[in-house]
Amino acid sequence: MGWLKRGAERLRRGARSARAGSVDDAVTRHLTEFVQNRRGVEAFVEPQTSVTQTSLLLVAYDGEWTRRTIPTPQWGHAFAEHLEIPGYDAAVVGYPQRMRDYNTRMKKRPPA
Repeated sequence: MGWLKRGAERLRRGARSARAGSVDDAVTRHLTEFVQNRRGVEAFVEPQTSVTQTSLLLVAYDGEWTRRTIPTPQWGHAFAEHLEIPGYDAAVVGYPQRMRDYNTRMKKRPPA
């Protein structure tokens, strides 16, 4: 999977040039695997607030989601573009209803 390593390295280099912080390899790997192992994934870049850092939320077609901190919004959009998935600004478009539905389904599940 040389293309994956090269792409991840390009993303990390871009993040470093945009800001001193960089994305941990484990974070990049987790986000990439989430996209590769699920259908219909969309990326939502969440802006930094007084309480949270900039983050990337990935939501699959069934509403399953994952969120990780990223250095800049530009890094999040570059990540989505690199993996050829739709990328949105969460502050502009909001969150998809399927994500809320997924959370509701998970709360109703009996404990394992």
